[in-house]
Amino acid sequence: MKKTVLIYGAVLAAGVLVVEAIEYFYMVEIISTPVYIVAIAILFTILGIWLGKKLTAKAPQESEKAPFKRNEKALKSLGISERELDVLEHLGKGHSNQEIANKLFISINTVKTHLSSVYQKLEVSRRSMAVKKARSLKLIP
Repeated sequence: MKKTVLIYGAVLAAGVLVVEAIEYFYMVEIISTPVYIVAIAILFTILGIWLGKKLTAKAPQESEKAPFKRNEKALKSLGISERELDVLEHLGKGHSNQEIANKLFISINTVKTHLSSVYQKLEVSRRSMAVKKARSLKLIP
């Protein structure tokens, strides 16, 4: 962190030095007004491009930082079965009951039964609340 601060500080100091030098040359009339304007425009364009890249750079996704590690203790203490966990994972991916049933090769009524059981075990009443709580407990990615 200190190294980054020192580098940015040095770059900023060098930039200020360049701007001040250009302003000095303009004041003592070594360079003309159009040259001064172009030089300042070029410096601020470079600064804008660099800053734009820094601000819009994508941060590494959570999955890229570290692989997902399921909280087995919470899973065991809640008593969530493997099949309920499968349904919960598909729920976290935003799948509908019918999609979950198709992917797991079970009936839609079985999906509803598993979801009802999961809601009860997680002490929630809606799909979104179940997903939010499951993610906070690290049951699903």
